[in-house]
Amino acid sequence: MGNVYLTGAGPGDVELLTLKAARVIKEADVIIYDRLANPDILEMSKDGCEFVYVGKEDGRHIMPQDDINEVIYQNALKHENVVRLKGGDPFVFGRGGEEAAYLQERGIGFEIIPGITSAISAPAYAGIPVTHRGVAVSFRVVTGHESPNKKVSQIPWENFRTDDTIVFLMGLHNLPKITKKLKEVGKEGSFPCAVISKGTTKEQSVVVGTLDTIIDLAKDVPTPALIVVGKVVELRKQLEWFKGEEA
Repeated sequence: MGNVYLTGAGPGDVELLTLKAARVIKEADVIIYDRLANPDILEMSKDGCEFVYVGKEDGRHIMPQDDINEVIYQNALKHENVVRLKGGDPFVFGRGGEEAAYLQERGIGFEIIPGITSAISAPAYAGIPVTHRGVAVSFRVVTGHESPNKKVSQIPWENFRTDDTIVFLMGLHNLPKITKKLKEVGKEGSFPCAVISKGTTKEQSVVVGTLDTIIDLAKDVPTPALIVVGKVVELRKQLEWFKGEEA
């Protein structure tokens, strides 16, 4: 039985891949990768490495998570070095914990290789620090994509009333709900927010507005995208440094 490396691919810019991730990718016998991992990373692999795509996107999954878990397990039975390459960080809404638990229950060795999450790196590339002295002393990272089949939301909206900075991942399609909920719990319609698409890549685009205006401003923004809500968004005027394709 081989060893599985649950590996964070980072937010998109290949140069943000960690040295450890690069090493195991070069040694991998098989790489099981998702949609958000930059495909250029696969070119770092050795000759003969196998590739298995298990990507997911809104409304269209190649395979359900239970099947992905089994694919990883079966490859660990056949190969010495298995890399499960996941966009961002495996434990930040990447379901890496579920995959690790599945392997542990079956006696498969695994290692977690953290990746730089888009929750902080995409705002940074947009010139938006998630914390800033005198502006924000904390930030919250929230899934913006809850299953529509859930009868009760697990998102504690009421707790967001006083949050300094809120970052919603995978939430573009739920932007109307997100803005509505935030205003219901007390955020002013004039509260600053931004949508960042394809952050840290050359295709990055950023739109800046308020809770009242962001839906119209971001209507043509492509996925993957994240949403930043907070007064730190206003710092982009001063700190913008990375020139992607402005929306």
